[in-house]
Amino acid sequence: MIRFTKMHGIGNDFVVADAERCGPESGWPNLARAMCDRRFGVGSDGLLLISRATNADFQMRMLNPDGSESEMCGNGVRCVLRWLHREGWTQEPVVSLETGAGVLQLELASNGWVRVDMGPARLLRGEIGMSGDPQAKFVDEPLAHSSGLNGTAVSMGNPHLVVIVDDVQAVPLEVWGPELEAHSLFPNRVNVHFVQVLSPTTLRQRTWERGAGATLACGTGACAATVAAHVTGRADSAVTVELPGGNLKIEYAPSGHVFMAGPAEFVFEGGWLEPDER
Repeated sequence: MIRFTKMHGIGNDFVVADAERCGPESGWPNLARAMCDRRFGVGSDGLLLISRATNADFQMRMLNPDGSESEMCGNGVRCVLRWLHREGWTQEPVVSLETGAGVLQLELASNGWVRVDMGPARLLRGEIGMSGDPQAKFVDEPLAHSSGLNGTAVSMGNPHLVVIVDDVQAVPLEVWGPELEAHSLFPNRVNVHFVQVLSPTTLRQRTWERGAGATLACGTGACAATVAAHVTGRADSAVTVELPGGNLKIEYAPSGHVFMAGPAEFVFEGGWLEPDER
């Protein structure tokens, strides 16, 4: 039996577990597909596997519901810090966490929120994993897509395409999301975000995540949206991002680093039965 914790960060939900108790790494994709299934499993937007690390205090590996691995997850890393405290792995308010996108610094705030230095935003095609000139940027450029809209590409350790629209609720997310996720500009697919600028300090966002589909929130996506809105002159460098699951506070600092703050909540604990235990 694998003991796990169900958590969420403003509706972006995860199964969190000790990596050492989840069998060989070769079996993790199948485990993620099974546990993330909302009808036949626990149900979540991803499986977070935690271990101790040599280059940081701890390591997080994230697998999507389709079994693919994601470099990073902003809402997920906030959940990890609270999980580490609850499980007794640490009581330090600040820890370093190794991810596929590098080492992040996580801080538990007095209000129970978690603040994360998400590292630098990157705008060059080569850093994002886009086709074309690796030294060029893709900022407010036309998309060869039926929407006729422009997009801005940003890497937060994982690739994002931010599309500014007049009304996010009018976007056919289930159509445009998967179409743009598989856009030819992104050989390894991309996370897609439709963003409405409500004011210079408030954005509203809907997300189609690579490997997961429509989700209630995306932390790295909110960071990318803030960067895109700021570099195109539409918003300030510190904003509130409204997502279907709740709000995040994002700051695009002069250093180029992006800081994210938001809640992380426990839902329940359980035990996952292996096939031979059923």
